[in-house]
Amino acid sequence: MSWIVLLFVLFIASVKTRSSKKPMTVSVILPAYNEEKTVASVIKTVQALNYIDEIIVVNDGSLDATEKMAKEGGATVISHTKNRGKGAAIKTGFKNSKGDVVVFLDADLQKLNPQQVDKMIRPILNDEADVTKTKFKREAGRVTELTAKPLLSFFFPEIKFEQPLSGQFAARRSFLSNINLEDDYGVDVGIVLDADVMGARVKEVDIGNITHSMSSLHELNIVATEVVRTIVDRANSYGRITMIDTLGKSIRMGVLGLSLTTLGFFFVFFIRIRPSYLALYIGLAIIIIGIIIAAYYVIKIIRASIKTILRPDDKSRNLKSFFYMHSPLIVSALIMFAVLFTMLGSVHVDEGKISIEPAARNVIFWKQPMENQTIDVRGPYTVDSALENEFSIIRMPQDALNTLELGYGDTITINGETYTLNQTIPGEDSILRIPYDARNALGINIRDVIRDTDLRNYFQDLYAQKNLPLTTANMTVTEGLIVKNTLSDAKVINLYLNNEKVGTTTGILKDGSYKIYVNGYLYKTIQINNSSAQKTFLVTKGNNVVKIEIAGDAKSSAELPTSNSGILFNFKFNS
Repeated sequence: MSWIVLLFVLFIASVKTRSSKKPMTVSVILPAYNEEKTVASVIKTVQALNYIDEIIVVNDGSLDATEKMAKEGGATVISHTKNRGKGAAIKTGFKNSKGDVVVFLDADLQKLNPQQVDKMIRPILNDEADVTKTKFKREAGRVTELTAKPLLSFFFPEIKFEQPLSGQFAARRSFLSNINLEDDYGVDVGIVLDADVMGARVKEVDIGNITHSMSSLHELNIVATEVVRTIVDRANSYGRITMIDTLGKSIRMGVLGLSLTTLGFFFVFFIRIRPSYLALYIGLAIIIIGIIIAAYYVIKIIRASIKTILRPDDKSRNLKSFFYMHSPLIVSALIMFAVLFTMLGSVHVDEGKISIEPAARNVIFWKQPMENQTIDVRGPYTVDSALENEFSIIRMPQDALNTLELGYGDTITINGETYTLNQTIPGEDSILRIPYDARNALGINIRDVIRDTDLRNYFQDLYAQKNLPLTTANMTVTEGLIVKNTLSDAKVINLYLNNEKVGTTTGILKDGSYKIYVNGYLYKTIQINNSSAQKTFLVTKGNNVVKIEIAGDAKSSAELPTSNSGILFNFKFNS
């Protein structure tokens, strides 16, 4: 008894599973141009199949009663205001249809019966094909025999259909949505070729005898022209005509994209334009445009190349064509990567920034933006003599001062002499004007070119005094520092005036004694021990109380001088 129950349950489950599968819907599209005599008959034949969901007649600018006869026959009619071609009518019908399977029938068919239409659709409904095309007995096939078959044999030898130009088709909507339908009589052969290249299952169905209206020689000439154009276009698109095809165009555009990318790299790193940011922005724009073009066409090339190499004809010929066509693209890519790797060879990575400096300038990308700055362009700098009577003045571009972490009005001591840092004169944005004695001490000569990443090496271990920016006008602070060429562990020091924070500085702080000055005189010497609990020191002058607070850890390339090297701070009170 239990076996009977089990079999009954399995039977019910199988019936439910089969019945739950949604049946495929079918749309029939009839492109019609001056077909008043036959369109109603074709509609009636299709209506005899009870699984047809919709019949659409596209009246392609007919001058007769085609539209009226189609409506009276019970079809949905969409009309073009003028004759646009068979393919255009098919496209209109397809866009306005809803079926999972779409059937295309000529509206001039005579003696068509429902069984013939069913033969077209049934293989798709039974999942035996994705596309079905018909073959049938007819009196003549001049366009097929004299134009289509010779061209197909030459460009697409794998296609062996008896009647590749049969105008009666059925196809899955999913397939038709992924191809470009032609606007004219080339639509039929275009579907066949696209299906072949895309690997769709195509079945040629013999539907016996049907009769068409006979075309004139002039009409056949138009059909032949459009069929030939479609076959040649598809041969171009699918790599069947070497060096004049769509693949060749994609390769040329890919080369253009790679070349633009390479040009952009040169703009960014090697071409000098003032202001420097102009070259940077132009270069980045060219790089972005080049990458977009190259990426788009390289993807197209890869897709087309796979189809070309894997097509079933002569493999050695395919590989030879691949080499001749793709070598310009490959060489352009190698040049671009060579330039890019040259750039990467000039990359310096610090903890706070990524600095790229080839021959022309130093491009800095800040990992953590400093004062809303993420990109900076600096150097190189050309050494020149000081201006007349400026024996104690060094003129530097702002970029160079930023690299040294100094500012205009600050001083630097070279070989016992103190030099004030001043701005460059107009038009000398990349000139370092250094007095003779300072040049000798630094070991540099007139017309020497100093890269931005080398600048700290020339000024390494020199003592400097810089003016700290404060948020108060009641006090000024001069800070001593020693220039270093690399980032090291440092401390953040906050300054408070009467319990109000007025400034911050960062520097390498070693254990030892440090001098504090007030109004140019030694006020006291403090002892700093990084492991000590004491992190604050007070300076009092009249009613003003300054608190020096060692606040936390940081990175810096400036060392704060101990007592035997210089001063830590010099406070000047204005009230």
